[in-house]
Amino acid sequence: QVQLVESGGGLVQVGGSLRLSCAASGSMNAMAWYRQVLGKQRELVASITSGGNTIYADSVRGRFTISRDSAKNTMYLQMNSLKLEDTAVYYCGASRFWDGSRWDYRYWGQGSQVTVSS
Repeated sequence: QVQLVESGGGLVQVGGSLRLSCAASGSMNAMAWYRQVLGKQRELVASITSGGNTIYADSVRGRFTISRDSAKNTMYLQMNSLKLEDTAVYYCGASRFWDGSRWDYRYWGQGSQVTVSS
């Protein structure tokens, strides 16, 4: 049974920084951060493969940095210059399977609340 354990959410002021962590119980080929606001669809924030390839949403590019420590099976999201609109529940996802067109994120963390206040 794969488990993902998140940590690092919290309350921060506009312009501040937070770092999220996601520890997996085994090695993963791809990991990603998604976020969701109540009443809206979950959206991709950033993803990273075991080879180090990264993808960022346009809304966070240049402010957020995704990274991973393969030896620890842990992924991080460094969030800088936070904005009010970054407020959401952040979920880490992990995948071992490429279905031909995308990674199949079937493993999920418990979610971490990030609240940016003015």
